[in-house]
Amino acid sequence: MSEKSKIRRVLVVDDEAVVRNGIRRALEGQGMETLAAADGEAGLALMEQQPFDLVLLDIRMPDMDGMTALREIQSRHPGTRVIMITGYPTIDTAVECTKLGAQDYLVKPFRLSDLEASLHKLESRGAQAPGGPEETERGLRIDGEKDLIIGESREMTALFDRIRKVAPTDSTVLITGESGTGKELVARAIHAYSRRSSREFVAVDCSSLVETLLESELFGHVKGSFTGALETKHGLFELANQGTFFFDEISNLSLKIQAKILRVIQEREFMKVGDQRKVQLDIRIISASNRDLHESIEAGAFREDLFYRLSVVPLRLPPLRSRADDIPLLVSHFLTRFSNRINRDVPEVTPEALEILQEYAWPGNVRELEHTIERILILEDTDLIRPRHLPSFISQRQGDFQMFSEDPFSLEELEKQYIRFVLRRAGGKRTRAAEILGINRKTLGLKIKKYGLG
Repeated sequence: MSEKSKIRRVLVVDDEAVVRNGIRRALEGQGMETLAAADGEAGLALMEQQPFDLVLLDIRMPDMDGMTALREIQSRHPGTRVIMITGYPTIDTAVECTKLGAQDYLVKPFRLSDLEASLHKLESRGAQAPGGPEETERGLRIDGEKDLIIGESREMTALFDRIRKVAPTDSTVLITGESGTGKELVARAIHAYSRRSSREFVAVDCSSLVETLLESELFGHVKGSFTGALETKHGLFELANQGTFFFDEISNLSLKIQAKILRVIQEREFMKVGDQRKVQLDIRIISASNRDLHESIEAGAFREDLFYRLSVVPLRLPPLRSRADDIPLLVSHFLTRFSNRINRDVPEVTPEALEILQEYAWPGNVRELEHTIERILILEDTDLIRPRHLPSFISQRQGDFQMFSEDPFSLEELEKQYIRFVLRRAGGKRTRAAEILGINRKTLGLKIKKYGLG
């Protein structure tokens, strides 16, 4: 975290003395220098005399209310962070505060832990590199330490271009690709480049949630709405309000939940389980799937109308085998990351070992490569990674086509293996593979589907 992002001087503006003094004591206990004012005018006067890293600003005050004071702060001191506090919360007020530039919103009475969490969140946001996410020669980076997406191949360059174009919009995005290709990283990149980047990014793995609890998790519930509902709970949609909501593996949702999500997208509002009051919602939705949703639609497992709502902008992530030119870059990145983590020198990789890594098919994609490099660094005490240091299933090139085998197999299996071999040699490019095989692209597509090679 940069020194600039730390919060040291805080101004508390609230007309209730007990609130002012309570917050002041809590912040001073955290080592922060804190001043207080009883109204907006007095607060602005103090800001003219000295700078503050943060202002905690009550909304309802006599004379100048908090909303007016917030507008003045944004006009006179645009770099100052502001957290609004109120005892009369409404969704409309929260939305208006956000539009006017407030970084967060606390509801009285709040606990010390709530305030600490809000301060931590502000410092974390401030720790990002100036200007937010940035492009590097290695890909897209969201902060000064961690590469978000790595690649310089033609496929990845095209993907970065599409991310830049879609991120500033509020259009829904559907990300497809094999497991391990980095679909959530792309979703985070879109969020980081969007106007919602200072708000929450909420990710839900639809394959890991229990169906009976999913509705409550998404929409929240009121106390007593079902057995075990001992208190009112805010759902994930509410947590993501003003931010981005990411559905990972959305094809796993039941048709019942799909219908409710479609209604949320259309109406931009929802109701908690057991409640009749509507909650207004302003979120951007990004979804991902490693399945072909067209096939799910044909099978009756996915709603066609929801598909078209989600896939306004489709993004397809290439498998690692189709961008083998990026493997040296990825290997270098993972070697550096894991070497630093375990406090050892970064080893080099021989050209022979690198060639083997580039020729391997990587069915688990980037995630498999990442885990492979981590395993090598843990198990192999060497400054130079050679072919013998690679896992046997990679170094023996078992994925390559072999004309002869100790165990005979059918012509159909032979065709399957050979098509897989040609696809890998063609870098996953179906047109090139079809040319090598002497068949048209449509026929190749049918065989890929038949043998499950897609």
